[in-house]
Amino acid sequence: MTPLNIRYISIEGNTRSFISHLAEYADKQHEADADNPTLAFKEISEQTDFVNETEPYFAFVPTYLDGGNGIDNGVKELMTNVLGEYIAYHDNRQQCLGVIGSGNRNFNEQYCLTARRYSDKYGFPFLADYELRGTTRDVSRIYDLLVKTAKNSDK
Repeated sequence: MTPLNIRYISIEGNTRSFISHLAEYADKQHEADADNPTLAFKEISEQTDFVNETEPYFAFVPTYLDGGNGIDNGVKELMTNVLGEYIAYHDNRQQCLGVIGSGNRNFNEQYCLTARRYSDKYGFPFLADYELRGTTRDVSRIYDLLVKTAKNSDK
């Protein structure tokens, strides 16, 4: 199986840490069974040159908001906008198999709001969530979901 492509943004290092653990887990799964995919990942930042995505990928995005609750009085996203711009670039949204969100459950309705908004705006599924840096269980759960989603994809 070809690697699972991941595009992500990490502001305070939580998403980067999760992706690192996910990549290690994927490597171990691949060592145990060569049919299990590894990961190919790319961090998107303000310095990233936008390219046309030609292979299916998954997006990982944390939620950072400044003002509004995202439900009834608006929302102002903060610091993660470049990933949304990357997804919107040319036909990149067409290749996205889904989005995984992260955040802090203390923020109630705002928890993973950016991922849910990307799902609605760009027309791909909100697949999963995890809190902050995630847990070992989150890593295996999300890896299994990515593999299943990729196998069932028609892209």
